Amino acid sequence: MQLTSFTDYGLRALIYMATLPEGKLTSITEVTDIYGVSRNHMVKIINQLSRAGFVSSVRGKNGGIRLGMAAKDIVVGEVVRKMEPLELVDCGSCAISPACRLKSALNNATRQFLLALDDYTLADIVNDNYQLHQILLSDPPVAINHK
Repeated sequence: MQLTSFTDYGLRALIYMATLPEGKLTSITEVTDIYGVSRNHMVKIINQLSRAGFVSSVRGKNGGIRLGMAAKDIVVGEVVRKMEPLELVDCGSCAISPACRLKSALNNATRQFLLALDDYTLADIVNDNYQLHQILLSDPPVAINHK
C-alpha cells in the first residue's frame, strides 16, 4: 500500500512538531522549508490535521502551530485514517463486481495495514531518536526533500 503525498507530508509535519521543545510553536513556512513541499500543499495538510485535532494553531503576532495533543496520544493509524482516502478500488462500474472477491481481499489488507500502524504513536517515532532530532533541529534545519 502506498500513502498519498498528502498523508506522507502530514505525518512528517507531525514528526517535526513532535521534536520541538514542549510549548514551542513553529510555522507552516518552517515545515514547508524543511520538507521542500509547496506552501499551498502544506496549508491544506495542516488544515486537515487541525480539523482532526492533531494540530492546534495560535493566532496573532507570536502565533504558529504545534501538536494539538501529546505525541503519546497521536496514533499513527488514526492519522492515516483521517488523512488518507482508503478506498483502494472503485468497483462501481466493473462488470465482474457481483462475483469478485478482490474488494474484500483489499479491504482486509487495508484493515490489517491500519491495525499494524495502530501499534505506533508519534512518541514511538520520535522519542529517543537522536539522529532524527539532529536532522530536524539543526540550525538552520536541513532541507529534506525525499522525492
